[in-house]
Amino acid sequence: MSPTALTVLHLATNRWWTGSADPTIQLASAQQAHGHRVLLAVPPGDRFEAKAREAGLTVLDGFHLRARLAPVQIARDAARLRRAAREHAVDVLHAHHSHDHWLAVLARPTVGSGRPPVARTFHTLRAVKRDAASRRLYRRTGAALAVSRQIEARCREAGFAPGRAYWTPGTADLTRFGAAADARAVREEFAVGDAPLVVSVARLAPRRGHDLLLAGFRGLLETVPTARLLLVGKGEMRDRLERLVAEQGLARQVSFAGYRDRDLPAVLAAADCFALMAPGSDDSCRAALEAMAAARPVVARALGALPETVLHGETGLLVQDDRPESIASALRTVLADRERARAMGAAGRRRAEQEFGAGRVVEIVERAYRAMLDGRAAMASARR
Repeated sequence: MSPTALTVLHLATNRWWTGSADPTIQLASAQQAHGHRVLLAVPPGDRFEAKAREAGLTVLDGFHLRARLAPVQIARDAARLRRAAREHAVDVLHAHHSHDHWLAVLARPTVGSGRPPVARTFHTLRAVKRDAASRRLYRRTGAALAVSRQIEARCREAGFAPGRAYWTPGTADLTRFGAAADARAVREEFAVGDAPLVVSVARLAPRRGHDLLLAGFRGLLETVPTARLLLVGKGEMRDRLERLVAEQGLARQVSFAGYRDRDLPAVLAAADCFALMAPGSDDSCRAALEAMAAARPVVARALGALPETVLHGETGLLVQDDRPESIASALRTVLADRERARAMGAAGRRRAEQEFGAGRVVEIVERAYRAMLDGRAAMASARR
């Protein structure tokens, strides 16, 4: 890594502790640990801001960052961004959503010898637009950082040259999930005992595949009748899913854990198998990465970044279709051989350490920053 520290201002139009929030904090914290000066602008008064401050990051006051047409607030944010960039001599503006991306490109001031270049992380495939306005925006953006290979390819289709599009693997907190968490309290809380336990951590929302998981779990019970399923998360689909569980006669086998944060390592430690049916608002599929960091074998559908994350047959099993019997078969394979499951979990932990630690992402992102800054310097020199 270059010894020259950079001042980076991250902008993230996200109020909630979901989607881009944790990956942004993980990246910013790792950059700070590597000696860079890191600033963060997020909407005030919500969990994202609270979590960022808890992580020891410098959160700038005075930003609104609401993703809606509010001309007065946008004008104030633009003025605040210009002032902050000058006051803190910002080297790089790093946007995480379309709203703050436009703001960064249109409102960036002249700092030192030029304007700070703009990098954009695309956390989901749908965030990469291919309309004419977006293409103009992308031409004024120094680097696209994609959390999956599929997103990286879409960025190139949308107009980013190969040298300006970078794949950045997801990250997991290896220290937090590598600690020896006590699973007994979780198993006692849900009266699991020594039963084989499948855990899924995902927002209870449409398109997250809970219906498919329940159908596959019901098939699993035909051969593993003692199995239990723990659904972790909150969301608008909870009432519907609870009714579905009751209608299928699964109330004794399926438990809803609600949102878990502080004791999530213990929840994962209690699992014999982790299951994820679809990515959510962060295509890097952080939940699967955390399960691997916790040395749990993963059963997942081959969607989003999951085929890049889970090595089929080594760290877990990938399901290529949406048939309940395929899900049941994969779960049965993992639960039937405890020794193999432990070996998969151990392999997952090793893979997380090698591929999904924060240090690797910092290295790739800094390479993108340096390329942008070198390009700006070359352009300035050519003008002289």
